[in-house]
Order: sequence, then structure tokens, then C-alpha cells
Amino acid sequence: MATIEECRAALDKLSDNMRNADRDVRAAAALDRSLSCRITDLDVTFVGRLKDGGIEVLDTLQGPPPEKAEIRLTMTGDDLVAMVSGELNFAKAWGAGRVKLEASLKDLFRLRKLL
Repeated sequence: MATIEECRAALDKLSDNMRNADRDVRAAAALDRSLSCRITDLDVTFVGRLKDGGIEVLDTLQGPPPEKAEIRLTMTGDDLVAMVSGELNFAKAWGAGRVKLEASLKDLFRLRKLL
């Protein structure tokens, strides 16, 4: 099972990957939205913002977040680490119900380029 530190490192790596990606991916990530990433097996939620083409983690909370973020991800720590390392395809994990992504329809259309 992935640790909180490994999950945080995966989010930092994902942010770096987004900022260093090609123009279409950077444009898709160029939103300014609140973001939460709930790690179910650790009962932890990383909260922050999708901003300036990357992820800015502001806090790590025990349990579910107190407020609903505009973009919400839910998964296990192992799945987060595997996706960021390229071992798990987001679309397949989402289709299999291993990853949950919630956002407005407009944001989902924009974020699909990241997937």
C-alpha cells in the first residue's frame, strides 16, 4: 500500500508532468479550479488548486474534504502512484471504476485532453 508521502510525491510529479507537457495538454490544464484528491485506502484527502498548468497541493486532511472541490478525484494510493508512473492507464482505470473523476461538464471536456 502506498504511503501518504508516496501519494504526495506522485501528485508533485503529475504537476511537473503537466507543466512540461505539450501545448494541448498545458492548455487543458490551464484552469484555475479547486481540486481534491481523495485516497480511499489511507482515508486522506489532498486539497489544493489546479492552477498555472499544474497542481498546487495546499493541505492534507484526514477523511473526506469538508468542502466540495470543483474537480474531485477519488482512488487508492497504489492506483495514483501507478497512474503517475505510467503503469496504469487513467481511461481504463476510470472505466473499470478504480478511479472516480467528478467535475462540471465543461471542465470534463477540457480535462479529457489530460487523459
